Amino acid sequence: MRFATLLAAVAQCLLASAGLAAEHTQDSLATVQQNLSEKKALLVDVREVKEWDKAHLAQAQLVPLSQLKRATTDPAVLAQVTGKLPKDRIVYCHCAKGVRAVMAGNLLEKLGYDVRPLAAGFDDLLAAGFAAAKP
Repeated sequence: MRFATLLAAVAQCLLASAGLAAEHTQDSLATVQQNLSEKKALLVDVREVKEWDKAHLAQAQLVPLSQLKRATTDPAVLAQVTGKLPKDRIVYCHCAKGVRAVMAGNLLEKLGYDVRPLAAGFDDLLAAGFAAAKP
């Protein structure tokens, strides 16, 4: 088993034991791409700004996990987050390896979103054909 896969499995077990409800989506990456192209979904990058600035996906918008955590206690930050993310679309969230996507998914679920965290990390999404944003 690849180390990254093992790490993701351990993280998933820890998240489940912590009582978090969100799980990685069963949607295939082809389904994700189709939902994005049909405007049925949004792609949200929950990595932090420094990671985003190095490289990000063309279709993604940035909502860092740290901002989502602040949104649970700060009404102004909550308004920023909900202003960026319409509730009438699926929200696919991704990070570098899939762990923060699940954490973000839990927070977004509590806010009433149809959120589907991706197990595929940033590099996996690039390898699967998701376009990188031009620098």
